[in-house]
Amino acid sequence: MKTILGILLLFSILNQSWLTNWDQAQSKAAEEDKLILLNFSGSDWCAPCIKMKKEVFESEAFLSIAEKELILVRADFPRSKKNQLPKEQIAHNEKLAEKYNPNGKFPLTLLVDAKGKVIKEWDGYAFASQDKFLADLKETLAKQ
Repeated sequence: MKTILGILLLFSILNQSWLTNWDQAQSKAAEEDKLILLNFSGSDWCAPCIKMKKEVFESEAFLSIAEKELILVRADFPRSKKNQLPKEQIAHNEKLAEKYNPNGKFPLTLLVDAKGKVIKEWDGYAFASQDKFLADLKETLAKQ
């Protein structure tokens, strides 16, 4: 039974990967009638970002919700030279930050519709636990 669950989780992860292109995410969200979860992260320097990724975004419970209802986009801002993104991606992420994260908060997670309207904002790792974050996400999605 554990093997089957593991295979299903792996399949979900492969099908629900994080996008890095905003235009592609908006098109996909409109096409699939889904909302976009936009996460601003500092993957190699921001402890709350790393914790949120491991505890929430990599969890089976989150992936289950995401697969059904969300298009995932990560705008990453690594600091280490070995983790630097291509120049085009850096420019793309900076443009997203100008619009959606002008104060440079990390982590910042937004629920956005396909037209770019922000529906919900989570500043930092807003809750002390994965369960509380997911409950708030589910509640917000139910209202849409």
